[in-house]
Amino acid sequence: MIKIRRKLVLGIISVAILLYVLQLAGLKVPSLLMISLHSMVPLGLVAVGEVVNERAGTVNIGLEGMLLLSSFAAVYGTEISRNWAIGILVGMITGASIGLVHGLISIYAKGDQIISGVGVNLFAAGFVAYGIWTIWIPGVHMLSPGLSVPRIRTPWGGLSWFILLTIALVLVIAFIFYNTTWGVWLRAAGENPGAVDTSGINVFQLRLFACILGGMLAGLAGAFMSLDWIHMTTKGLPAGRGFIALACVVFSGLEPISALGAAVLFGFFDALSTWIMAIPKLGPLIPPGFDNFVKIMPYIVTLVAVAVVIGKRRFPKSVGRPYRREEI
Repeated sequence: MIKIRRKLVLGIISVAILLYVLQLAGLKVPSLLMISLHSMVPLGLVAVGEVVNERAGTVNIGLEGMLLLSSFAAVYGTEISRNWAIGILVGMITGASIGLVHGLISIYAKGDQIISGVGVNLFAAGFVAYGIWTIWIPGVHMLSPGLSVPRIRTPWGGLSWFILLTIALVLVIAFIFYNTTWGVWLRAAGENPGAVDTSGINVFQLRLFACILGGMLAGLAGAFMSLDWIHMTTKGLPAGRGFIALACVVFSGLEPISALGAAVLFGFFDALSTWIMAIPKLGPLIPPGFDNFVKIMPYIVTLVAVAVVIGKRRFPKSVGRPYRREEI
């Protein structure tokens, strides 16, 4: 864990140096930082939710689909109620419901967790594309004026309160992990579920609760994307962020605070790719065809980061394996 945090610190220092150089070059670094913080939110929420899942022994690769479905549901709930708070609640309930279904399939029905996650992604892609086209026509729906989530005013622009909420949630989850009895049970459920079961704790219920909590956090992230950040719903809204969140999980070694740090770094490169293309001063300096490389930069950084660390990470012994009492 110390090594993970050391690498994150070095990464953050490197980013700080890059920002200083860009500031010296006369570019508007505060705008980049604002974009980076907002890019961090969906990655951080989804990644920490999946950390909870995998610590308890369950894998969910359907994060992309959960983001897509919850963002669509949040917009629909907001448009119907004319209240963004209800829209956020609808998004969270949607994510929690998907987590519940995935948990029932994976934990109680002993289904293949990878196939269940793939099924979530495929269902979301088809359902949201059909839902948007059926309800709103055409296939992209902009959130009605006045229904987006209000922001905190700063000298550099609007700051989403989701940023503060994300940081607070991660700190609370980290505290629960290492300072409460429930956190001990949760981590033990992924390492040795048989021992947890013999101590009188219901492993199935514990894992199911972790799935629901992870889904709720993914639903909150989806609501943020459509109601606060992008202000619309489309069939491709997550744009791979669910998979990048999985990379954050691997990169962090299933540590909540490290997962948030990974989300900050990956969110920065996601923001940087958008920011570079929007700066007039940099436009003439970009060679023809290089703009495509800039657009895929966050995905390249994600692949490289995971390739470097994946062999050094240790995951719970029983993660991804359905628990059967007869194995005790």
